[in-house]
Amino acid sequence: MKKPLIGLTPSHNTDNNDIQMRPTYIKALTAAGAIPVVLPLTSSEDDLRQLVDTLDGFLFTGGPDVHPFLFGEETLDRCGSVSAERDQMELALLPLVMETGKPVLGICRGIQLLNIGLGGTIWQDIPSQVTREFPIAHKQPFHYVSFSHRVAITPGTRLHTICQADSIGVNSSHHQAIKALANGLVATGKTSDGLIEAVEMPDYPFFVGVQWHPEYLWPEDAAAERLFTFFVTACSEHA
Repeated sequence: MKKPLIGLTPSHNTDNNDIQMRPTYIKALTAAGAIPVVLPLTSSEDDLRQLVDTLDGFLFTGGPDVHPFLFGEETLDRCGSVSAERDQMELALLPLVMETGKPVLGICRGIQLLNIGLGGTIWQDIPSQVTREFPIAHKQPFHYVSFSHRVAITPGTRLHTICQADSIGVNSSHHQAIKALANGLVATGKTSDGLIEAVEMPDYPFFVGVQWHPEYLWPEDAAAERLFTFFVTACSEHA
């Protein structure tokens, strides 16, 4: 049986123009039975279409902030660095993937990018924009293999089927989050301080986004492992 080929969007170091990929993503997908393929940072539309036709699924990875102009806002003081090249490539890639119905998984920046690409918005900086009675640590002060907080999972959703629990522990390394949810997406996970941390598209074969980093958790955490296994299994249908 052929293993599915899964495209990963790369990180972009704007200081030296290098592209990078965390080995944690590679290891998680490989362990789940896939062959990871790191995508180029810049491609023509024709090249992106060929990649979409060739690959079996797509993982939109974590990384820096998305430029606020792309969701109709001015840049706030505490917005972080951006990569125009990466923003452009991922926002061009997403609709091409969705035309095919091939599986999509977004992680951290990835969930935000998916929401923006479908017309939603994000908080540019949670601490300065969101009033919370009991602020939890969304940028945890310890290593990502440990949990930082919990996420309540909505029963009856794909994510609930994957996690097999009403609440899971997650790690956390972000200062932005979904603000206005895009049409077609439903929130499937929220934190105790009210932030959306997981989404899915019910009418799409496999379209899931999570705000945490399961690529660090999967060796020890069953819910994180199943997220990659379910994603790779969905991709296998196109292999």
